[in-house]
Amino acid sequence: MLKMNMIVTVSELNRSARQLLEQNFPLMWIAGEISNLTRAASGHWYFSLKDESASVRCVMFRQKNQLLDWVPLEGMQVEARALVTLYEARGDFQLGVEALRKSGQGAAFEAFLRLKEKLEKAGLFDPERKQAIPPFPKRIGIITSRRAAALHDILKTLERRMPSIPVIIYPAAVQGQDAAEQIASAIAEAARHRVCDTLILARGGGSIEDISAFNSEIVAQAVADCPIPIVCGVGHETDFTIADFVADRRAPTPTGAAELASPNREDLARRLGILHGRLHRMIGHAIESRMQHVDHLARRVVHPKEKMNHQHLHLRHLALRLNASSSRQFEQRLWRVGHLAQRIFKPDLASRRARTEGAGRELHDGILGYFRDSREALQNLETHLGHLNPQSVLARGYSMVQNEAGGIVSDAGQLAVGEKIRITFGKGSVAAEVLSGLP
Repeated sequence: MLKMNMIVTVSELNRSARQLLEQNFPLMWIAGEISNLTRAASGHWYFSLKDESASVRCVMFRQKNQLLDWVPLEGMQVEARALVTLYEARGDFQLGVEALRKSGQGAAFEAFLRLKEKLEKAGLFDPERKQAIPPFPKRIGIITSRRAAALHDILKTLERRMPSIPVIIYPAAVQGQDAAEQIASAIAEAARHRVCDTLILARGGGSIEDISAFNSEIVAQAVADCPIPIVCGVGHETDFTIADFVADRRAPTPTGAAELASPNREDLARRLGILHGRLHRMIGHAIESRMQHVDHLARRVVHPKEKMNHQHLHLRHLALRLNASSSRQFEQRLWRVGHLAQRIFKPDLASRRARTEGAGRELHDGILGYFRDSREALQNLETHLGHLNPQSVLARGYSMVQNEAGGIVSDAGQLAVGEKIRITFGKGSVAAEVLSGLP
């Protein structure tokens, strides 16, 4: 603190003034219009912020302005988060800008926070309601603009990781007045078709206005209601949207969303190689274990002589059982033969003769009936054949006309004057020539 009547240098004065300013003015947001913008070769930006009645010099150093994803222009209305300070070398009062945003983003961010709090209370962010992303999807759907660079990045990533997975694109505007409604409609369409296992909701980076559609309640509700797992990849890694919080998985970028939604064939090949090696070792271990088991069984093998003795005793036992069984069967067969012999030597000739005579009569009657039925069928066939015989028709007074080629003439229009014809009657035929009378 400087004291009265103290003589100080200019440097000490400026240093004390800087410290006083920095200690009494906290980091704050300041709104104004950019003017006199200069981008130095060092990468630092120098400009002024002004309103209707005043202006203040500002500096934004390179390590700060590199974090912006947009370029400020002369005359642009902005809000600067800055520290009030003083440039000691010249004694210039200025603002050291830490962050910069377009005017109105503060209100947009507050609206973002209000909607986030509302949806969080409604349970749309609960981990329990989030679905697992299928590790091996059969088909992936992409919801984004057809002209978006993010679509190219996603397709390129899917082609690199797993080109065999089919892709369906559900186009929708990702910024503009109708973007939120189009995105919600595309999600509903994908849910209605249910042909995809996973959906990717994506767009590239931009300002908070550019990605405002993904901060809308209609999109958040559509994502929450979708029965298909959704991976959301909107903007850059530092960008967070309402859709990110509601989605089943959040990816830092569209490329990251494609990586989360698809398996990597190189990783799968590596895993298969590991499993192949493990299987090979397990098979080798199993073979070695079986070999040891064989050695153990070999030690339990009975001596052949002892085994033959056991088999000899078993054969003797079987021989005794066979002899006993043969005796019983012989006795049964002998009794059966005696019974049959009694029946053979005492035949009932009278009944057999009667059965033979009755069968002869039935055979005779059957043969007579067959010939009778055959004769009647033959007569019927002769009658039908007579009706179909053309000669029978001619015998009733009709005649048949043939042309020179022998073809039947049924229409006078088939003949020409002077043409030779043959007319056949019930008996005989004549040759004739057509003179006239044709239609």
